[in-house]
Amino acid sequence: MEISLPAPARTGSMSIENALAKRRSVRSFIDEPIPMALLSQLLWAAQGITGPGGFRTAPSAGALYPLEVFVAAGRVADLPSGIYRYIPARHALRRVDEGDVRKGLALAALSQSCVSNAPVSIVIAAVYSRVTVKYSGRGERYVHMEAGHAAQNICLQAVALGVGAVVVGAFDDNAVQRVMKMEKDEEPLYIVPMGKPGR
Repeated sequence: MEISLPAPARTGSMSIENALAKRRSVRSFIDEPIPMALLSQLLWAAQGITGPGGFRTAPSAGALYPLEVFVAAGRVADLPSGIYRYIPARHALRRVDEGDVRKGLALAALSQSCVSNAPVSIVIAAVYSRVTVKYSGRGERYVHMEAGHAAQNICLQAVALGVGAVVVGAFDDNAVQRVMKMEKDEEPLYIVPMGKPGR
């Protein structure tokens, strides 16, 4: 089942310079759902289509796009709890599984409370073979560069929207794969919990 997302905004009230100056890691979130339009904007910032030919918000070596973006939704308005895969070509979510997996994802992330307490987490994974088939071993470096671009896009967009976010890299890869129902060739690289900042 696919769920169409609200169209992303192309303009905002905060400059890129201001977003850069204000970006900080936020690990505490208030217990309040985030709007679907906000999640839509964050996903577009990560891997949204920005022009003809399928070019995206983050640069990709050879335009091969090895990243897959997942959502662990717990408290998103008008979106049932569950695991979703972002489909950039249609700016849509495809439901992978039902149910709130935030606690399981937090356990996979070495019991980090920011993962269990955030209303939603974006999980970035990579299919290395999409790039290594062309660039061999160096392709792995290109994948990691692209993941960094996408994660920073999320963080800066979050600041511009008044949302707290933190990038998490400490986790058990196999456990995250299991919790998020990823395919065997999808390697998790980032978990990005987010929500309205707490104190």
